[in-house]
Parts: sequence; C-alpha cells; structure tokens
Amino acid sequence: MSPASRETRADALPAAVLFDMDGTLVDTEPYWIDCEYALVDEHGGTWSDRHAHALVGNPLLVSARYIREHGGVDLPPEEIVERLLDGVVERVRRGIPWQPGAHDLLAALNAAGVPCGLVTMSYRRLAEAVLAGLPGGTFDVVVAGDEVDRGKPHPEPYLTAAARLGVDPRSCLVIEDSPTGIASGLAAGCTVVGVPHVVELADGPGHTLVPSLTHLDLPTLGALVRRG
Repeated sequence: MSPASRETRADALPAAVLFDMDGTLVDTEPYWIDCEYALVDEHGGTWSDRHAHALVGNPLLVSARYIREHGGVDLPPEEIVERLLDGVVERVRRGIPWQPGAHDLLAALNAAGVPCGLVTMSYRRLAEAVLAGLPGGTFDVVVAGDEVDRGKPHPEPYLTAAARLGVDPRSCLVIEDSPTGIASGLAAGCTVVGVPHVVELADGPGHTLVPSLTHLDLPTLGALVRRG
C-alpha cells in the first residue's frame, strides 16, 4: 500500500461517519407522505405537500402534534406515530428504496475501518427494518428517535452516537438531508454534509452541500473533516 493510500485509510479520515436515515440513506420520505395523506383522509381532514415537507427531519411526536393540529386527526400523538410507523414499516419490508451511492459509501467506510452510526428520528422498529437490508455490522451504533430525550435539531442524537463510539464529535462527519438534521449535527460540533432531497437546503456556514451520496468518497470525506 502506498503512503497516500495509508493516509486515506487512517490519518485523513473522519473518526466516524454518522448518517441520517429517512431521505439520506433511504428514499422513504414518499412512504411517510403517503401514510400522512391516508391517515388525514381517514379522519376527514385535509393535507398538502407543504404540510408534509414541514415535517421532514422532525422528531416523530413533533410531527404527530402537527398532523393533529393541521390535519384534523383526533388521536393522541403517540397513536398517530404508531399508525404512521405501521404503514412505513410495511412498505420498507416489501422493498427498501436505497438512495444512489448509499451501499457503495457504506461498503467503502466499512472496508477502511471507519466507524459508522445511524442517527434517525424514526423509531427503532423502522431502523431495524432498514438495517435488515444491510450486512450485519454495517453500523457500529444506532440512535433512534424513541431512544433520546431531545430530538433533532437538538444535538443530543449526534452527541449520543459519538459518545457510544468513544469519539470526539468534532472529528465526526454527519450526512443529512434536512435543515433540522443539519442544525443537530452542527450543534453537536460535527462537520456536516447536506444532501438535498425532498426539501431544499440552503448554503450556510459549517456545512457543505453535495447533489447525492455518489459525490462522496473516502478522500472527499477526509478533506471535508480537515477543512471543517
């Protein structure tokens, strides 16, 4: 192995890469939106893509309260969450819509020995359904929305993942697709990459935007962390 290759595999790489799930690794946002429309329609309310997009990246109970208020769904927020999860999990079990480049990037990080974390505001049962489509050990830690006290945009989810991995969050790289998730990663002190998907992402200090995961490889991730 050349000195340059050794540097790419060790000194120049992030201490860990922490991935959001919905919209970042898997294109499940359409599943969520379909389930929102169905639930609201069942209760005689009205819904719109504008409302749906306002929920992207939020903790599920926050989204459920929004649906109750704006969609006229007269159920406890906890029940709204479970109803939505039932629908999304069912769809994921029929087929996992991986984002382009997701498998290749995860495989490259695993081969290089870079720890990976999955940090999602979806609950553990949906995360497990997605993880079932990956080789065992792909992720070293999983932090789900029902396992934290304060969800994104609070830094707790990413700080929790870094602590479980035993790494400094300032040496971690976060990959996100929502303003809420970007804010969480930045608040945790991580270097953040935004990959726009359902909602528009704005340029801003502390994070870099790329068109898709296919634009990320090990040297690029290393360069971003060093620059950050």
